[in-house]
Amino acid sequence: MSPAPEDDVVLKLLHTADWHLGRRFPGFVREDAERKLTRARVDVLERIFGLAERYEVDAVLCAGDLFDVPSPLPEWWEPLVEQLVKRNWALRPVFLLPGNHDPLLPDSIWARGSKLRNALPPWVHVVDASPLEVPLVGNAVLYAVPCTSKAGQRDPTELIPKRAAGDDRIRIGMVHGSTFDMKDCQTDFPISRDAAIDRGLDYLAIGDTHGFRFVPAERREPPTVYPGAPEPTAFDEKDAGKVALVFVNRRRKVTVQPEAVATWTWEERHIATMAELRDLRARTDLDRRVLRLRVEMCVPAPEYEEAERLLEDLEGTVAKHGRVGVLQLERAGLVLETSSIDVYCKDFPDVLRSAVERLREQANTEDPARAKVAERALFHLYRLGRKAS
Repeated sequence: MSPAPEDDVVLKLLHTADWHLGRRFPGFVREDAERKLTRARVDVLERIFGLAERYEVDAVLCAGDLFDVPSPLPEWWEPLVEQLVKRNWALRPVFLLPGNHDPLLPDSIWARGSKLRNALPPWVHVVDASPLEVPLVGNAVLYAVPCTSKAGQRDPTELIPKRAAGDDRIRIGMVHGSTFDMKDCQTDFPISRDAAIDRGLDYLAIGDTHGFRFVPAERREPPTVYPGAPEPTAFDEKDAGKVALVFVNRRRKVTVQPEAVATWTWEERHIATMAELRDLRARTDLDRRVLRLRVEMCVPAPEYEEAERLLEDLEGTVAKHGRVGVLQLERAGLVLETSSIDVYCKDFPDVLRSAVERLREQANTEDPARAKVAERALFHLYRLGRKAS
């Protein structure tokens, strides 16, 4: 969608949510991989606030789960403060909404008197009222409702007053919670799919799920939008890595423009042939991929050796960077075809060919662990024997 002509737009917003600053990724075994993904959640703030400046938005709405826990360490909130302080946005307010991961608790990061609150510039507002009502430019008003616990059964939009007769202001809502338009959705802080209509809102900014989408998917007027996490957090997140730019004209018509800000794209691949593995190795877009790669194929010794080399190129070693930015490799399904191994070992000395035959018998045993060890030994013997030859 394209925004309305510039002279017709009276309110411009940037809507973001679900930063999850401080989130850890223990599923990635390599320490450098986890560090890259955790650090990316801080690095993306520069691009988010840079977009706000580029589009000269009137306000920035941050709709909850900005931190992964209620009381994060200073290493996670200090970079946020630094990003905000250096902007000097006296005429561009920023609204920070506590979510269910980082709710407004008496001892949380959002509590009055906390080190974070004391360090924030005066134009940055923590939503600590239910609801907070703040006037915006363009005859607009923001209603925002924070999460005050990690779980709840009340629709937070019920605390937003309905539009009164004769109220012609642009009414913006901001809450954090779950809608009912997704399969197996959670019920914490349930948000009605028709909340924007019921409350007389022109735009409802929400946070919680990590992919950009409208709620319900087919409705654009008035829009209810999840911007998604600006950096993806899992392989099953659809359309993550975005923020929402919101343009409202004087007739209160709203245009929403998703904007990509993520560094990392998460991808899952299943490789079943050498051709697929070669094609993957040849790709030029892997350096910013978080790739879960599952290899399942049975190949003869020469191709097994090639597969080893290609996987090493993708993953890297302690001495060289891999082609994939972050790789989660599942290679147990890469199997050496032992039935033809003697074809490639016929020039070996007798003693090595005898060892090959014994290992091939072990590789065909019914004990999977023993068979895998024999298979790897057989491959290394093949490779050493080939080099000697």
